[in-house]
Amino acid sequence: MIEQVKTKERQGLVMKDQKEFQPYIPASKVTPEITVTSIVMGIILAVVFGAANAYLGLRVGMTVSASIPAAVIAMGVIRVIMRKNSILESNVVQTIGSAGESLAAGAIFTLPALFLWAGEGVMEKPGIVEITIIALLGGLLGVFFMVPLRNALIVREHGTLPYPEGTACAEVLLAGEEGGANASTVFTGMGFAALFKFIIDGLKVVPSEVSARFKGYSGEIGTQIYPAVMSVGYICGPRISSYMFAGGVLSWMVLIPIFVMLGDTIVMYPGTETIGAMYAAGGASAIWGSYIRYIGAGALAAGGIISLVKSLPLIITTFRDAIKSMKSGVKGGNERTAQDLNMKIVIGAIAVLTLLVWLVPAVPVTFIGAVIVVVFGFFFATVSSRMVGLVGSSNNPVSGMAIATLLITTLILKATGDVGAHGMQGAIAIGSIICIVAAIAGDTSQDLKTGFLLGATPKKQQIGEVVGVVASAFAIGGTLYLLDQAWGFGSQELGAPQATLMKMIIEGVMGGDLPWNLVFIGVVIAIIIEVLGIPVLPFAIGVYLPVQLNACIMIGGLVRLAFDKMKKDEDKKKAIVSDGILFCSGMIAGEGLVGILLAVLAVFGVDKAIDLSGVLNLPTAVANVGSLVVFALIILCLCKFSLWKKRK
Repeated sequence: MIEQVKTKERQGLVMKDQKEFQPYIPASKVTPEITVTSIVMGIILAVVFGAANAYLGLRVGMTVSASIPAAVIAMGVIRVIMRKNSILESNVVQTIGSAGESLAAGAIFTLPALFLWAGEGVMEKPGIVEITIIALLGGLLGVFFMVPLRNALIVREHGTLPYPEGTACAEVLLAGEEGGANASTVFTGMGFAALFKFIIDGLKVVPSEVSARFKGYSGEIGTQIYPAVMSVGYICGPRISSYMFAGGVLSWMVLIPIFVMLGDTIVMYPGTETIGAMYAAGGASAIWGSYIRYIGAGALAAGGIISLVKSLPLIITTFRDAIKSMKSGVKGGNERTAQDLNMKIVIGAIAVLTLLVWLVPAVPVTFIGAVIVVVFGFFFATVSSRMVGLVGSSNNPVSGMAIATLLITTLILKATGDVGAHGMQGAIAIGSIICIVAAIAGDTSQDLKTGFLLGATPKKQQIGEVVGVVASAFAIGGTLYLLDQAWGFGSQELGAPQATLMKMIIEGVMGGDLPWNLVFIGVVIAIIIEVLGIPVLPFAIGVYLPVQLNACIMIGGLVRLAFDKMKKDEDKKKAIVSDGILFCSGMIAGEGLVGILLAVLAVFGVDKAIDLSGVLNLPTAVANVGSLVVFALIILCLCKFSLWKKRK
């Protein structure tokens, strides 16, 4: 019996053998896919979610998937506003739009290291053209490396690989009659977050964080009040949020007091004055900036390597099975739902892109570096494409892949004499390209799974991915430059944790000029956490980031926990949690966009003209109460448009 997935009767997209499966739109039926509307909307969403996730990732150290909110917005605009019943057109919109988030994730984890070195006088600041070309090469390679794998992973292993995000996105698009209400939830979240962000960081009516110190004790605790940070906690859930918060508590309530208590009169590298003097001048933040972040970086590096090692058997099996499936997999037919980009064009594009990695002057990569990009790029693209099918994009160890690539690349470059500033630039460029390759390949894989379930034309989706990559690559260079110009990477506003880690790894291999004792303390902490059975990476991120940020994420996680534990019927509870995720996705996008706007204002000096903090000059206690009131309003808005939302 042939399975027919129907909107009204679906109970989840049931996985059957590919020979029995028929998508929602049959291969014999041709409907609009790549249109002016889908391309324009997709590009807008790619730029919007790419910029928002770049801002979020540089602050929080993680990004969130844009596929589902992009799909919801597409359905809302195309079906409700434009009165068009075109599910495959909406699918192309989310395909193009989600590429922005994935490319941004790969870029922000590595490229800001070049800005950090420029700030230290090690090298010149990278140009926008250099950043754009690196992002473009990595993104296009990620798409083209994935194309030959589609039959092997999407068609042949249908029923074996669940592809959680891809399947969920198909469910959202199938729920077309709900598109308008869901889209309004996303847009409402964007609007409220934009308003709150402008009040907090634009007008500066209230402080952006509330902290508490304890008499006779040098620890510090507190919370930020940003809607996007709280939204990250809600989307990630209480478990991941609690691991991050626990890492922050260890840093700010245990390690910092130990440093202050035992090293009050000591000058310890890399600090230049006594720890007591540093604490008196800058509080716990000064100790964190000089010492704790190195411990956190060591824990992060160890966590990335541990996650990669744990995934190694799966990675090897994945690569072997994918290659085997490519050789003996289902051959593409002539019907619409089996058409990929021409393989000659794909192979030719990969060859040209590889030559460009080597020959383009703006990309500081040698011939050996170009070879590394092809070998590691294809391997990690294959691994990433299949692993997202097994464990989802959120659990894909892209950071571990990037760390392993940087370690091996830096060792090879050092062995071949490519050292100093050029070698460091080359290592980051190679690491950036491969990190973007892995991120985009995983995103392409999820999107093609969505299209497979819906009955999209693979070739048109692959073209959509290319469009999304090109648009996002041209936007990411300007975004990074703007953010650096406004606040600077490594600052309190933009900590850039992953990029700082990548910078430290390269410096450690190239020159050894690192406080290795602090780094190894972090490594040992990560090993202990792994032995205890706690996920290392979220805990290590918590150790690295300020506790105020972790606490804000934790509060979002607690709100999600309260929703999950409600005594309501499962369908209603699922709808409430889902609306909360959509509202939080909108808040992340809204705050990210206003963050970009404020960066523009800061570059032109307008930020000081709208700053009301000096005019109001509120007492600290009153200002803190105001911050908590604003934070309570943010949480109430989330409840209003999820828990208390009126549903038909």
